[in-house]
Amino acid sequence: MAEGFLKHFLGDSAEVFSAGVETHGVNPRAAQVMAEAGIDLSGHTSNLIGEYADRVFDYVITVCDNARERCPYFPAQPRLLHQSFPDPARVVGSEAEVTDEFRRVRDLIE
Repeated sequence: MAEGFLKHFLGDSAEVFSAGVETHGVNPRAAQVMAEAGIDLSGHTSNLIGEYADRVFDYVITVCDNARERCPYFPAQPRLLHQSFPDPARVVGSEAEVTDEFRRVRDLIE
């Protein structure tokens, strides 16, 4: 969701890549709630950070504590930014409750 918002708000002024320390695929609920906000995630993929080992980044942004703790070393020393958000995929409840949590986290990220 963070990648979607960054691409939406930054447009062509920046290259935005998304990767994690684990891959789980693009969550269909994340795609659904982002579509409600007018942002299409259909072209997004679930990538591992190691896939970008040869890239030089200006910024590395982590959005959960687990990623921050496991984030690899970047030789070019980009500026590291961190903002922890709850993981809505971990919520247990009815379909409506889980979807509402995805919406809540989407709004926090925005």
